[in-house]
Amino acid sequence: MTDQLSYHPEAGRPFRSFEEFFAHYLREHGRPETRALHFAGTGLASLLLLAALAAPRRRSRFLLGAIVAGCGPAWLAHSLVERNRPATFRHPLWSLRADYRMLRLWLTGRLEDQLKQAGLR
Repeated sequence: MTDQLSYHPEAGRPFRSFEEFFAHYLREHGRPETRALHFAGTGLASLLLLAALAAPRRRSRFLLGAIVAGCGPAWLAHSLVERNRPATFRHPLWSLRADYRMLRLWLTGRLEDQLKQAGLR
């Protein structure tokens, strides 16, 4: 039986690697509006995580805020824009890693090439 947490819905089998997952992840984030909401949420969540490190007395509030800021915009984007299920539910750690990778690629101007390689545009 296949582990549903690592199942590749397009290929009908488990993901073999993070690279394979990342190509799927990009296809699940095909619309620019979805990516913009992800970037905003990931950026704000990162700032709140840094604030949690800097302010130990308010750490729990900042950590809760980081979770809400990181997940809220992303889940809204998937619900309202992409109309698909966020990968976070099935692949939480790989999704977090992919969020930061997608943001880094966008900031360095290399995201378009990756989107093309994943079969978008």
